[in-house]
Amino acid sequence: MSAQPVMLLRSICLFLAGIALSACATPPQNPVARQGAQAGIAVYLVAHDKHSGIAVRRADIPAGLWPESRDFPRAEYLEVGWGDRDYYYGRNQGLWDALRAAFGSNNPSVLHVAGVRGPLPESFPASEIIEVRVSRDGFDRLVRYIHDEYDRAGGSVAAPLGPGLYGDSRFYPARQTFNLSRTCNVWTARGLRDAGLPIEDSITMEGVMSQARTIGTVIQKARE
Repeated sequence: MSAQPVMLLRSICLFLAGIALSACATPPQNPVARQGAQAGIAVYLVAHDKHSGIAVRRADIPAGLWPESRDFPRAEYLEVGWGDRDYYYGRNQGLWDALRAAFGSNNPSVLHVAGVRGPLPESFPASEIIEVRVSRDGFDRLVRYIHDEYDRAGGSVAAPLGPGLYGDSRFYPARQTFNLSRTCNVWTARGLRDAGLPIEDSITMEGVMSQARTIGTVIQKARE
């Protein structure tokens, strides 16, 4: 193959891998929280560059679900994200690792969970944060969605793989596999849809956040 087609193919691969993997790149340091008194239960979307996370109030989590939340006894909120295990947890973020994660069809995944104390904007000062409201049943379905993502290997509670990326956080083994059509942002969108929100799948963070802006309240804009 001549050099020109090779370079074109490489450029296409890099572009597609960039979309998928930048969608789950390491978020900036520090997590967050806020009070809400409107109808329904508050759920927060946090934009970390090109990665989206979901934050919920720990006290709202129904009994019997999400037993790993007990790993964060002092947290007011839990912020959770999902992604490719080697890329997200292993920090293997070179070119070939990005291509492997983006184009692999059976890549193991992880959940990243952070315990948050204090207002969300204080902990995520550079991130866009959107509050959406869901019904009690919708919130329970969202928590069930998160609960069911853990790979507990037949046990009742998943053991952490190791410390997380910021603050009081940990990585946990997850069940689903990561690929180009199932990015961290697709995972976020499906959880919100389980909660009853009109959110369509999007492999990009902006695709998820732009939909959330139409149905929620932006409580903090992203810092330029």
